[in-house]
Amino acid sequence: MINFNGEIISNAKANLSVFNRGFAYGDAVFETIRVNGGAILFWEDHYFRLMASMRILRMRIPMNFTLEYLEKQILDTIAGYGVVTNQSIRVKLSVYRNSDGLYTPKENSVGFFISIAKIDQPFYKLNSIDKKEYEVELYKDHFIAKDILSTLKTTNRVLNVLSGIFAKENGYANMLLLNTDKKVIEATNGNIFLVKGSTIKTPPTADGCINGILKKQLLRILKDANEFTLEETSIAAFELQKADELFVTNVISGITSVSKYRKKLFSTDVTKKIVNLLNADIRLKK
Repeated sequence: MINFNGEIISNAKANLSVFNRGFAYGDAVFETIRVNGGAILFWEDHYFRLMASMRILRMRIPMNFTLEYLEKQILDTIAGYGVVTNQSIRVKLSVYRNSDGLYTPKENSVGFFISIAKIDQPFYKLNSIDKKEYEVELYKDHFIAKDILSTLKTTNRVLNVLSGIFAKENGYANMLLLNTDKKVIEATNGNIFLVKGSTIKTPPTADGCINGILKKQLLRILKDANEFTLEETSIAAFELQKADELFVTNVISGITSVSKYRKKLFSTDVTKKIVNLLNADIRLKK
């Protein structure tokens, strides 16, 4: 089932015009959201990031686009899908500019749609720990600009698509993306964290990485834990081979531990602790 501007319809009836600006120009933003047992994880953070993204893109935010309204639209879509109460769901909420025109739109009103899919994993666990290898490599064909637009989740994700294809063709589990200063800023599908001793580093959004929702939760949790030294700072490629651990985060898969980068093999001791801290934090907020 798809929620198309507030109407729940079947997938077969969900058709966008070929002139839709999200398709034609990448003139759309989206949020990928995890729902566990009917509870939307980190919903306020998703909502305010969406509103900020729309403002940056000069979209006109409808008066009814309140926190409560969009939450109800998400839950109504899930109910229409007929999932069981304890099922975990992946939700994609997309907002596109509703307008004729070429590069320059004639007006700035918006439309939205919500799609959903089931997730097998009901809670966060350390991904890749049972796999033989989760190897990553630097993606050097294209670079991300250090610009506020790079931090937004727009439908223009062609660099991520190309890096994903490169990984598939060359036998890597994921790729690490570089900005125009050749700093490591994120993976194809999430933010990155580097562990060296008791220090945990992650790139700042000023470097051009996505302003990740799960990254925001981990920064708060790690700061409160007082067990590690936390740094939001640029990461040079040479630091990867000196790190003890490396992991990738996004709200759907959670925390994925990297096992190998070139000749460097990573451990998972600190990463396991962080997964436990994350799940404990989520349980406290239920």
